[in-house]
Amino acid sequence: MIHRREPWKTKEAVELATLEWVAWFNNHWLLKPIGYIPPAEAEANY
Repeated sequence: MIHRREPWKTKEAVELATLEWVAWFNNHWLLKPIGYIPPAEAEANY
């Protein structure tokens, strides 16, 4: 993620992009080990 979108103008831009990726991963990425559901859904079910 970081290397694909360089050059970064500020640290804040990197931080925001990282937070956006984490939010996407937690809410949209389907993980096989937990039954093809997003991590946030697995945590909510727990």
